[in-house]
Amino acid sequence: MSKVVDEPNFRNEVRVFDDRFHAGELLSKKLGRYANEGDVYILAIPAGGVQVAVVVANRLNLPLDLAITRKIHVPWNREAGFGAISWNGQVMLNEPLVASLGLSNEDVRRCLAEEKEIIKRRVERFRGDRPFPNLNNKNIILIDDGLASGFSMLTTVKAVKLNKTKKLIVAVPTAPTTAINLLRSHVDEIVCLNIRSGAFFAVADAYKKWYDLTDEDVIELLKPVTKNT
Repeated sequence: MSKVVDEPNFRNEVRVFDDRFHAGELLSKKLGRYANEGDVYILAIPAGGVQVAVVVANRLNLPLDLAITRKIHVPWNREAGFGAISWNGQVMLNEPLVASLGLSNEDVRRCLAEEKEIIKRRVERFRGDRPFPNLNNKNIILIDDGLASGFSMLTTVKAVKLNKTKKLIVAVPTAPTTAINLLRSHVDEIVCLNIRSGAFFAVADAYKKWYDLTDEDVIELLKPVTKNT
């Protein structure tokens, strides 16, 4: 089981971060031991994860790129998902949820096709013709603005593991205990400042200021990164 690092003062608390930039500042302090290391690479999950990750990358002087993973959305509820798909085709389905929702194979196929198309467009917009970084023999820090079910991050972990990486670290500002437990046997370390238990969890509840990021926001955040690659 992986090591879990949290912030004891934030356990089961809400509204602990001013915004994603503030969360990135605090997260970078917990990850300080990785600063300036030549074999460490940060991968951010768009969109919200980029706003956190740019701060961490700047503070620790580490290279940053994207792991473009998408939640597979429930057709009648765009806030909910029944699995996730990565930029390189890794798919994870929450099979019990698929069954309980009564989704047919055709429903799942149609939803997958929709998310694949969105990922394709995002890769083109965010990466252009830049090649994906070589992650072999690297320690990888995966960053998002929070975990809900943990399925998107687990799918990202499996996608990154197709490379011969040395160590995988998941670093997020907030997550429920269920998501932490889902990931613990798949990564080497989890850094999560605000771990919450209980029946109800929303990533947004960890933030005083919460808003959705657009693709244009992500492109602006990445401009300094792409200039240096």
